[in-house]
Amino acid sequence: MELSDALLDKARAVREKIFQHPFVLGIGDGTLPVEKFRFYLGQDYRYLIEYCRVFGLGVAKAEYLADMAHLAALLNATLGVEMELHRTLCAGFGIDREALERTPISAVTHAYTSHLLAVAWRGSLAEIAASLLPCQWDYWEIGRALAERGGLAESNPYRQWVGAYTSTEYRELAEWLRGLLDRLGEGLGRSQLSRIEEVFLNSSRYELMFWDMAWREEM
Repeated sequence: MELSDALLDKARAVREKIFQHPFVLGIGDGTLPVEKFRFYLGQDYRYLIEYCRVFGLGVAKAEYLADMAHLAALLNATLGVEMELHRTLCAGFGIDREALERTPISAVTHAYTSHLLAVAWRGSLAEIAASLLPCQWDYWEIGRALAERGGLAESNPYRQWVGAYTSTEYRELAEWLRGLLDRLGEGLGRSQLSRIEEVFLNSSRYELMFWDMAWREEM
């Protein structure tokens, strides 16, 4: 069994709660109150800013030039493409760029991104990959599941969000990150694998907390 398979299995209970979360299901069938989605968009933007910093630290921690190049490309794509797409999505829900930049960070978003940055500063590239995979892989699986249930229907106001996380480009990113973790995990000792598991499970818990925060619009 690959390392990522084992980690996803260990996080199964938390992940099932995420997949059945009312916020997630509301995106899929279009019933999510728009004010909750607007709140989520603002916090997700604050998350993306710190997420970019984690990629930058990943470049510094990478041993091989190919990994450095891939992480640098992901950082550039996030800063230059994904965040602009996020601003466009926000504009469609009445949040202009100026308002988006002024969004105050919630306690949960701050805690989650502080966890990611702490791992990135102190840990190995394998730990960085483990910290990011719960978000990357779960969003791919969420998007795919919602699309299968009709989330891409023209009548769904959130179809653009569903489409973003079912795209070929996003799937390739999630698969690359998962493959990176599996490759870096080969031959690691018990203590290192234990640390990777701890990082992965904590990120999984923060993912669930992020959805809860958005559902309650909790600062």
